[in-house]
Amino acid sequence: MELLRNGRPRVVITGLGAMTALGSAKSLWDGLKAGKSGIRRIETIPIDHVPVQIGGEVRDFDPTDYIDRKEARRMGRASHLAVAAASMAIEDAGLTSE
Repeated sequence: MELLRNGRPRVVITGLGAMTALGSAKSLWDGLKAGKSGIRRIETIPIDHVPVQIGGEVRDFDPTDYIDRKEARRMGRASHLAVAAASMAIEDAGLTSE
């Protein structure tokens, strides 16, 4: 690992991935530039018992697009989203074998 003069490890960001209420990293950036918001009425979980019923949720997401079905069953939604975003970042960086 290359070190900088201050002795700290050098970190280089080569790819970007995101799973947001506005979509992927590109959709997020385009939406932000256009002044769009991903905040709306929550529909994917029961919320009748809570006073706030709006939020930014990721919709139309299938974890098996990024993780095999068996592995996905053993993971929570936050992990699904993290793996998807990491996969997108790897692809964006051009580090895929395809």
